[in-house]
Amino acid sequence: MTTPTPKKQPVTGWQRTLVIRLDKIIYRFSKNWVRYFNILIAIYIGLPILAPVLMKAGAAGPARIIYTIYRPMCHQMSSRSFFLFGEQIAYPRELAGTNLTPLEAYTSSIPEFTDVAQENWVNFFLAAQRFVGNERMGYKMALCERDMAIYGFLLIGCLIYAILRRRYYIKPLSIWLFILIGMGPIALDGFSQLFGYYSTPLDGSIPTGIRAAIQSISPLRESTPFLRTATGALFGLMLAWLAYPNIDISMQGTAGQLESKLRRIGELSK
Repeated sequence: MTTPTPKKQPVTGWQRTLVIRLDKIIYRFSKNWVRYFNILIAIYIGLPILAPVLMKAGAAGPARIIYTIYRPMCHQMSSRSFFLFGEQIAYPRELAGTNLTPLEAYTSSIPEFTDVAQENWVNFFLAAQRFVGNERMGYKMALCERDMAIYGFLLIGCLIYAILRRRYYIKPLSIWLFILIGMGPIALDGFSQLFGYYSTPLDGSIPTGIRAAIQSISPLRESTPFLRTATGALFGLMLAWLAYPNIDISMQGTAGQLESKLRRIGELSK
């Protein structure tokens, strides 16, 4: 003898009210998710730009709070960051070989670099992370050049998608093209630097053994601000093309289900 399945009790009272309110919130979000995403990304990329503005205005306390908040998300090295209100937009290392005056030309007058040997790249990077800026050089953004490009062009991609989706169906970028075009250049640039530095002894001596083998394949190099920005921008745009159409499909499905439900119970117009 089988036990009869108990009938599902309808949700009533305050529980029903709560469920309906949550459904309405989710419905509105799924209908307007592009707008909310744009706002969140704009805030995320806007605060790092606000940090040097605050430093220039003399509000060092709030600025350093922003730097601290973003530190877990980015290395914040001054040699790989954009600056505002200074002599240059960026201060790459001399190794990058750009026309910009390298950071090493300024380190003798920067307290954070006191007693830091340039060949000891670990200590140099740590000093570059601590250095926020000064009146002469300006103040760095709270995200590095590559991260600013990633999130900036992710926002641009989302804005473009928000306009085009009203008239056209945009097919998501394939994962293989994303890996090839989006991740390939940024990975090649980043890992070639990583292996180059890893294989370089901290005392500036000639590498031996496995380090010499690694450096023969991936010699010591430093990316230029342009290359960091270009690879970050490409990654951000490709990520937008991959993610947003897929998110949109999911959000449209959720909105459709909730719209049917709310119309059925007469709650959609409220």
